[in-house]
Amino acid sequence: MSAIIDTFIAPPCHETIEILLQDEHLVLINKPSGLLSLSGKSPLNLDSVHHRLVKLFPGCTLIHRLDFGTSGLMVLARNKVINAALCQQFSQRAVTKVYSALLCGHLDQDEGTIDAPITKDPALFPLMSIGAANGKPARSGYKVVERFYHELANGTSLPLTRVQLMPETGRTHQLRIHCQHLGHPIFGCDLYGGLLQPGTEQTPRLMLHASELHFVHPVSLERIAARNDSPF
Repeated sequence: MSAIIDTFIAPPCHETIEILLQDEHLVLINKPSGLLSLSGKSPLNLDSVHHRLVKLFPGCTLIHRLDFGTSGLMVLARNKVINAALCQQFSQRAVTKVYSALLCGHLDQDEGTIDAPITKDPALFPLMSIGAANGKPARSGYKVVERFYHELANGTSLPLTRVQLMPETGRTHQLRIHCQHLGHPIFGCDLYGGLLQPGTEQTPRLMLHASELHFVHPVSLERIAARNDSPF
């Protein structure tokens, strides 16, 4: 088996983490694009959501992660008991997640489901791939919000579709590779075809934002319906 060699070094992220909700049990935040969820092995990748927040909330832990380029809603636990309770909700798929994204091209269908297993191949790291034989089940729903044209710096008009993405499973890079599999990669996605069209090279970020997160507060049992508008 090939050894995984991670050479990625994150550029400095000067944006701050917006704290949307906090109590003695958990913290709900809006993560900026361009910030790691968890610090990497390289000392140059120390800055992360966890690295910053553990200074404010000692003992806090991640329940889930967002990709480096993805912005939006994340929930962190402030102790082990809450971590276990929230992790159980995620593993039992009792948590609803909705993402906002811009996809390259105009989708034909107004809504649909992408059902394509995802597999990890160390030889292709960090890319994931669609693998029917040995992939883990992965399922994502999508719904079109609008179709429009974006003017690029080179003077061409790029057709884009604004969508809502609803992952039913939580595989690594799931939404990014599923959109590529659909034939409409996420605009700005460097790994899965979102920067291939001439003029898209200067796209400032991955156009993917975690806009809704619905879960039950482990202590109050209140239904939390968190929403955070897309910045793009």
